[in-house]
Amino acid sequence: MNDFSARPADFSELLLRLYRLSQELPIALFQDAALAQIKLVLPFDSSMWGTATTTDHGIDIHTVHLYEQPAEMLTAYEAVKHQDTAAASLVGLPRVTGRFHLPTWLDRPGTQEALEVSRRFQMQNIFISVESQPHLNFVHWITLFRADKEAHCTEDERSLMSQLAPHVMQALAMNRMIHLERLEQADHALSPHGAAIADTRGTVYHADPQFRALAEAEWSEWTGVALPADFMSDLVRGTEKFIGRSIVMRPHVEHGLLFLKARPRCRADLLSPREHTVAHRIAKGESHKEIARALGNSPATVRNQVQSIYAKLQVNSIATLVEALRQAE
Repeated sequence: MNDFSARPADFSELLLRLYRLSQELPIALFQDAALAQIKLVLPFDSSMWGTATTTDHGIDIHTVHLYEQPAEMLTAYEAVKHQDTAAASLVGLPRVTGRFHLPTWLDRPGTQEALEVSRRFQMQNIFISVESQPHLNFVHWITLFRADKEAHCTEDERSLMSQLAPHVMQALAMNRMIHLERLEQADHALSPHGAAIADTRGTVYHADPQFRALAEAEWSEWTGVALPADFMSDLVRGTEKFIGRSIVMRPHVEHGLLFLKARPRCRADLLSPREHTVAHRIAKGESHKEIARALGNSPATVRNQVQSIYAKLQVNSIATLVEALRQAE
């Protein structure tokens, strides 16, 4: 294992470390590790890193990662975010990094509550790097905070952060996609079909061509920007599997993100939960009597269920039944 605790020799080595960490570390550890690497070349005390849509009342946070800050900071920030003129001054620019001395920047009418929050949580000098998608009002940002109000952010440091930020954000995207690939390797059932990553608000961060094709077939108006409303409604209700007219999607929630796998709908999706249970027992070679005893039914009931299963799947043997069930795994 490489030792990443020493200061990198140059900018190239730092980038190599970031991209290597994105491949080696699990999703829950990568952002802290990436920020620790930045700290080796650009001192700071805490950080807030996330994505958001922009509104007239400040940013609407979709995902956020706090580094060396308590969760209360986010609650306090929500109450004063409409006064965050530092962030507002950068939003809308495709890619930009700013530096701010908050005791000076927020020393104006209408921003006193924000100034108090910055003092309370020791956010006196800050760097903000933003990548915006203005047509979507969407931003990906990294903010670095310094607690000492005399530790001003220099122009050279701002330039360094400006060079680093796109690579840090890209490394995070790679880490998430690698995590998705590992999920697929652990569960081969849907991996040949389609996969995507979104946040829990429905904004899509990554979708492979297979996922896009399946989604476009299900939702003719789908643009690829956000997950459809009917799927999100099912998700809120706690569904483990969304079954549409032509698509089946299964969500996995981890680290504030949705990892989605999709496949075409097949005949086995027509089976009821009880029919699924009976079908899988038949596929394992159990007899009608064995299934009846296990499920507390009569053999005649099981026989009728098997007939219904074979009819729905349009199969006539255990071998073809197994293949039909495999398509719905």
